[in-house]
Amino acid sequence: MAKVVEAISAASPHTTKLFMKFVSSIPLWFKALASAVCFAVVPAAIAAPSAASAFATTSSSTLELPFAALGAYLPMHLRGVEDARTVNVGVPLDRVVTAAKLRLRYTYSPALVFPISHMKVLINGEAVATVPFDREHAGQMLTQDIALDPRFFADYNQLDLRLIAHYSLDHCEDPDNSTLWADVSPTSEVILDTAPLTLPNDLALLPAPFFDRRDVSRLRLPFVLPAAPDDAMLKSAGVLASWFGALADYRQARFPVMSALPSDAHAIVVGTRAQLPAGLTLPAIDGPMLIVVDNPAAEHRKLLVVTGRDAAEVERAADALVLGKAALSGSSAHVAQVDIGAPRKPYDAPRWLPLGKPIPFKSLVDDPSQLQVSGSRPDAIRLNLRVPADLYSWTGQGVPMNLKYRYTAPTVQNNSALAIAINEQLVKSYRLPPANAENTQGRLQLPLLANADARTSNALDIPAFRVGSANQLQLTFNLESQKSALCEGVAQNPARAAIDPDSTIDFSHFVHYARMPNLAYFANSGFPFTRYADLAQTAVVVPRQPSAQDLETLLTMLGHMGQWTGFPALRVQIVRPDAVPRVAAKDLLVIGDSTSGVLPDAWGHALPLAIAATPGGHIARTAFSVKEYWRNGTQVDEGSVRLDESGPLAALLGFELPGSDGHSVVALTGTDSARLIGLLDVFEKPGRIAQVQGDVAVVRDGRVDSMRVHDTYVVGYVPWYAQIWGHAMRHPILLGVLGAIAGLLLAIGAFTALQELSARRRGL
Repeated sequence: MAKVVEAISAASPHTTKLFMKFVSSIPLWFKALASAVCFAVVPAAIAAPSAASAFATTSSSTLELPFAALGAYLPMHLRGVEDARTVNVGVPLDRVVTAAKLRLRYTYSPALVFPISHMKVLINGEAVATVPFDREHAGQMLTQDIALDPRFFADYNQLDLRLIAHYSLDHCEDPDNSTLWADVSPTSEVILDTAPLTLPNDLALLPAPFFDRRDVSRLRLPFVLPAAPDDAMLKSAGVLASWFGALADYRQARFPVMSALPSDAHAIVVGTRAQLPAGLTLPAIDGPMLIVVDNPAAEHRKLLVVTGRDAAEVERAADALVLGKAALSGSSAHVAQVDIGAPRKPYDAPRWLPLGKPIPFKSLVDDPSQLQVSGSRPDAIRLNLRVPADLYSWTGQGVPMNLKYRYTAPTVQNNSALAIAINEQLVKSYRLPPANAENTQGRLQLPLLANADARTSNALDIPAFRVGSANQLQLTFNLESQKSALCEGVAQNPARAAIDPDSTIDFSHFVHYARMPNLAYFANSGFPFTRYADLAQTAVVVPRQPSAQDLETLLTMLGHMGQWTGFPALRVQIVRPDAVPRVAAKDLLVIGDSTSGVLPDAWGHALPLAIAATPGGHIARTAFSVKEYWRNGTQVDEGSVRLDESGPLAALLGFELPGSDGHSVVALTGTDSARLIGLLDVFEKPGRIAQVQGDVAVVRDGRVDSMRVHDTYVVGYVPWYAQIWGHAMRHPILLGVLGAIAGLLLAIGAFTALQELSARRRGL
């Protein structure tokens, strides 16, 4: 055993972590011995002065992971004799767990039989703790810290909470009795003490450690750029940021920009050979290259260097990385050649649903098992539906859904039901027929997504409905147990239900038509820029001398574009204010404060709002008429508003590019560049995004006030016959009169034709 300990102590950090995972998988009888070995190794590793040691107290940290961040953003309702809920816990690749505990916040029923009722805690299917219930604390919100053995934690982990509840010592308990319950708060936490691991410099690990899928927290990835980056360098950095934004997805991503190496983080370094920071030990750079090296300014941290001899080679290296077309292994790789492919077609973003045909549910999930549930009150089956923001139903028809489902049928009619909702809004609830019905497989045609324009103007819709970009379909089964007589309600096997993977939802009858500007479209899906997934029709305007905040806004917004589309911004164009006339045929995303000159004076008449370029900064137009006004997301009925603001503030503006035919401009601006960070905060908070409306959104102290100042313009196309029908639908009386006239003319024509036919016959 001494030799085993000695061998592990001398092993690489990666080997040490693998050993710990091996220990967590071996039988229980051996774990006591393994515990002694592992924790004999840890102190020795900590004490070692070498920088390559597996653990370092100077970089130890605590990860506090609330259940809400792990996907359980609503309370966990455990019901019945035995019920369970699961949260997934990931451990970053460059960390190892040294101590762990579960801070459980929960409430349980006061009507339980307490000696035999409790809650089990399992990690990866293995019971690690038990939470007993007692009468003294029943019905109260309790907080309990439960120590967890760190050796049970691997890279990906499932933490199960299983309720074992009884209300009677009788053998024929009703499993659906209302007294059998326990609730777990989403503020419960998994708290992990971790120590760093020194990973090898290996490109094969990418995108880790710069982005780690195991980490559910927001991605914060610094970019190190030259002091005065040109447009080509900013484009390369933007392509990389959009790729990392797509990887981060729901986690969100922020990309601060600096000119020196960070002292506490992994980072991306972008620049030509002559522009790279001093102090890096790099191989000879003789072409487009991707290199992973240690960060000399931060122990246990890495740098991904994207470089070349000139800006074109840097761009080629970035493209090769985001497209996955380079064979990556070892500490460095040369990029011989890369083809970014043909330009993307409109509305073909990988994360958007294809609209030309019915979409089967099996294409909306990673595994068909995600369409199956068990138990009397299982969690909802959730399907994400990302679609373009400018969908328009000229007929007023909703989204038809052909839904097929199966379930454990009751023998008599009861309250078993299937509820269909979209974005937590109920659409329809259907009773599930008993086994003696003709079939237990349903097919429904449901109007899920009604035309927002057909709704009353004073009703605020869920933005996802109006934007049509980030919807979630929820299918919830409620399967009641049989209760025909005493003791006959006990379920021997859990009820099961499933949605058929061949069920479909169909957006094919929609057209692309929208009235702009509409900042809700941009805030929810990046429209109109994301209409092309590679941003081929987008130009980003930045100041001649951008600040660090301007560049962080640029990269973070391109990261959001990648999140919305799932594709890197390979064809985005970065320009300065004097080059705007050359990109007048594109949609413009403008970034810069009121003193930066990114909003030229020639646009003054088109701007819905102007911010004065004064040291204090204030809104130049203090009083003006508005067509619509929203305060914190609620529509205000007044027809005009006096907006008198001074001091630091930020604004999001939308307007039509002057002199163009339907091209859009969205500007992120403010009294100074520091205010732009407040705009980025809005995009990371769903509650704030819901408050962005109209063509002006003013942000100050976390408050969002939106309004519509200018008239709208149309983007997209509606067929001529659809336009006629749409006008007719809005004037039903006129439609009736025209129908009567058309019928009369048709009758007269038919009568005349019959008279002529009769005359011919008489002439014969």
